[in-house]
Amino acid sequence: MLRSINKIILTGLITTLPVILTLYILYWFILATESFLGGAIRAVLPEELYRPGMGVIAGLVVAFLIGLLMQSSIAQQFFSRIERIVYRLPLIKSVYLSIRDLLDYFSSEKKKDFEQVVAITFGDAGMQVVGLVTQTDMNHMPAGFNQQDSLLVYIPMSYGIGGFAVLVPRSATRPLDMSMEDAMRFTLTAGVTGDPKLENNEK
Repeated sequence: MLRSINKIILTGLITTLPVILTLYILYWFILATESFLGGAIRAVLPEELYRPGMGVIAGLVVAFLIGLLMQSSIAQQFFSRIERIVYRLPLIKSVYLSIRDLLDYFSSEKKKDFEQVVAITFGDAGMQVVGLVTQTDMNHMPAGFNQQDSLLVYIPMSYGIGGFAVLVPRSATRPLDMSMEDAMRFTLTAGVTGDPKLENNEK
């Protein structure tokens, strides 16, 4: 009886948490942009012309303009100079690099080069785990951790944020027909969600 109740509660959490987290991120974005940019707009426009939501619209416009600006080589060079300054700040450097590397990995340009989901086989029992290939060129790896014919693979943890970066022989990996998004969803929920492709076919 208790096990059945726990299973039902766990299923409920798995179903609702992604929705809650998504809504929370959207809520945070709306509050942040409306508070910061909305205040700036109010300082420029007369109060009677201001409408709720202008800050959010301004935030989206600013993000679009920055993305458009970063298409030019001049903006990229300027941004690189700013990054070099950030790299000299010990604590900020560690946080910034971690966030930037994670976002870069899931960017569309990065995925074109490195998007690959693999199954890794461990031991003689044939145990397998799902991993995301993060590095294929061993020349970019630290000395002593650059064995040829190997891959650097990120293994995400289930029901949590985190994982392990492991160096795996290519012979121990097998490509999977999954996108990175589907693989992350599958592993983070410990496979409870099943294969997203099968779910889409059923619909």
